[in-house]
Amino acid sequence: MSDIAKRVYDHAWRIDPIVRWLLDTDFYKLLMCQTVFQRHADVEVEFSLINRSTSVPLAELIDEADLRAQLDHIRDLRLSRGESTWLRGNTFYGKRAMFGPEFMAWLEQFRMPEYRLERRGDQYELNFRGPWAEVMMWEVPALAVLMELRGRAVLRGMGKFELQVLYARAMTRVWEKIERLRKLPDLRISDFGTRRRHSFLWQDWCVQAMIEGLGPNFTGSSNCHIALRRDIEAIGTNAHELPMIAAALAPDDEALREAPYRVLENWHEDYDGNLRIILPDTYGTKGFLERAPDWLASWTGIRIDSGRPEEGAETAIAWWKSRGQDPREKLVIFSDGLDVEKIEALYARFNGRVKLGFGWGTLLTNDFRGLAPDDGLAPFSLVCKAVRANGRPTVKLSDNPAKAMGPPDQIERYKRVFGVGAQIAEPVLV
Repeated sequence: MSDIAKRVYDHAWRIDPIVRWLLDTDFYKLLMCQTVFQRHADVEVEFSLINRSTSVPLAELIDEADLRAQLDHIRDLRLSRGESTWLRGNTFYGKRAMFGPEFMAWLEQFRMPEYRLERRGDQYELNFRGPWAEVMMWEVPALAVLMELRGRAVLRGMGKFELQVLYARAMTRVWEKIERLRKLPDLRISDFGTRRRHSFLWQDWCVQAMIEGLGPNFTGSSNCHIALRRDIEAIGTNAHELPMIAAALAPDDEALREAPYRVLENWHEDYDGNLRIILPDTYGTKGFLERAPDWLASWTGIRIDSGRPEEGAETAIAWWKSRGQDPREKLVIFSDGLDVEKIEALYARFNGRVKLGFGWGTLLTNDFRGLAPDDGLAPFSLVCKAVRANGRPTVKLSDNPAKAMGPPDQIERYKRVFGVGAQIAEPVLV
């Protein structure tokens, strides 16, 4: 196990790469990339960095030359032989050869495309433009780089013992959370913390702590390299990116309304009925479920990723019942801003009513709140989203209007098309 504090203190290299492997990314990115590769080779997309926490001045904390060096390093990465063997030969979700030979041949030759970086005041404008299957691969490593560079900037200049104490306190905090979670029988919880982690070494430490502390109740990691390295399950299905881009490409309101369902039809076909988890909140969970075709009710479960999680789960339970399904046989995965208190409360309310799963992200892999001077390591909300597809703007409504994105006129249009009424804004921590 690495001595993280010593490594931080000894940092004196010209560049200490933050992302060292192409598979230091989330599993859902590869799954989505394969379906995009197969179906949407002609779609040009732009991804853009969005710092929702504008009080964190990234351009003042992070040197532009350091950021460029990290991004340039990522552009030199290639899939290693071991990574390729793992993807080609491993069994994921009970299915062998999840990734087809044509996609694997492409991925084995893949290199990250170019990026565009400019400073705008105290923030960075970072964009990626090009074929969808290529630029989408930037999301996770770009966020990981910015989060870790910010952490390095805050830690720079701390003494050896100060760093040892800081990491000891952070480790104690993680372990105390794990000890609380051990009290929940049959808990199913995974690491979803790659994008906004403190660092790769810290995420890897947290995963090892979860393996030891929770045993089989820890179901795996979204991070492909860590899953490979620690011989655990790689966890993930799909994300908002698919319906957002499909909706942007829709030629009229009728096609727009049907776009989220067409995405799931394609997903079902591409993965032979596996990975059947619905992410319903892109344009409002309630309306999505009310209009959903009956065949979706037979899917394995739902991921709740915005709004009030209790309301989202209750809406899903009522929907399953209305479609003649037994909610006790369905999986509800909570994944929005989780920490131990929220996990305990959701477990108490829904255990036994549904099958429960938790995707624990930033507050597992980046909870240094109150541990650094001026709370300089507190987590913040940084995302990298698709903002255009074939020149047309994308829109996300979410169940939390504080997470909505897109041009105001298009947001209003999407609200009309999808029947989204008044929403309650919830604080966005991460």
